[in-house]
Amino acid sequence: MKSGLLLMALLSPCMVMAQADVHFSQFYETTVLRNPALIGVSEQDYKISVLYRNQWATIANPFQTGMLTAEGRFPVSFASSDFVSVGLLGYYDKAGSVDRKITAFYPAVNYSKCLNTNTNTYLSMGFTGGYLQNSFDPTKATYNNQYQNGFEPTIPGENIAMARVGTFDVGAGLNFSTIRGANKDILYMLGVSAYHLTRPSNSFYKDPTMNLAMRWNANAGFSKQATDQVVYQVQVNYAQQGQFREIVGGGMLGWNMIQKGGAANIFTVYGGLFYRHKDAVIPTFKLRYKDLAFSMSYDVNISKLKAATNMRGGYEIMLVKSGMFPNNDAAAGKVMCPRF
Repeated sequence: MKSGLLLMALLSPCMVMAQADVHFSQFYETTVLRNPALIGVSEQDYKISVLYRNQWATIANPFQTGMLTAEGRFPVSFASSDFVSVGLLGYYDKAGSVDRKITAFYPAVNYSKCLNTNTNTYLSMGFTGGYLQNSFDPTKATYNNQYQNGFEPTIPGENIAMARVGTFDVGAGLNFSTIRGANKDILYMLGVSAYHLTRPSNSFYKDPTMNLAMRWNANAGFSKQATDQVVYQVQVNYAQQGQFREIVGGGMLGWNMIQKGGAANIFTVYGGLFYRHKDAVIPTFKLRYKDLAFSMSYDVNISKLKAATNMRGGYEIMLVKSGMFPNNDAAAGKVMCPRF
């Protein structure tokens, strides 16, 4: 690998060029990116969310990531408890002195088959196929062979075939969910997914041997409504892509203020803690008011980079709007959707 591209690989977000995808600490909110079979697996008909992440701000040119997602679910028919969900994910990821940028656009669809209406047991199969683009600004790059005796570069750098690479990508996943307990207040979820099934090319030098490695993902979740006002959740995610592996998990405890008469929650306050193996401890806060939610997490870096980062990893903030489609009461009643 040429010296300039090696530098860009080291500075690229989450080492994407070195075969690793972007990731978020609030992974449980990124359904299309985590497992397309999770789209629409909610008590709400639709959800729109915006997320921003800023990582390693103490280092020059920090990673900055923005994400927009939208998803909705629709009953197959009035006589069936099956439902179809559609989703859309768009994100950008930028870092480094050469403005290394990744942009992606992923539509997705999910079919959830009801196996048991009494226990809200569903088997879901989801697919996503989108467009992924990598780019950088070659005018901001410098190389070893440009420097003479340690002085500023005075001769041209390397000849790079392209400064932008675009490719199509495909992913798929399965998810199983069910509700148990005497009061039907315990939810279990388990799923697997795979991305980059077509092994898309990812080379600025048009090298056919440089392809994105497939990413395998496993998700598990547990939620219990302990009382009318107290709920707790546990979420775990495992991802493997080439030589890179990520394990992150943790839980949140929530308290609901219930509207007088018990008809609906006015707001819910969550607090929790997650851990990314050998990388970060992640305290998390979430506030939900009716159909609006705000959440924030912060990575306390404990990896080998903690000396350079002073244990400052990065923060994420997210806004979510969710709700029920209007005039859909009859159809929604047939969709015995798991709650999470």
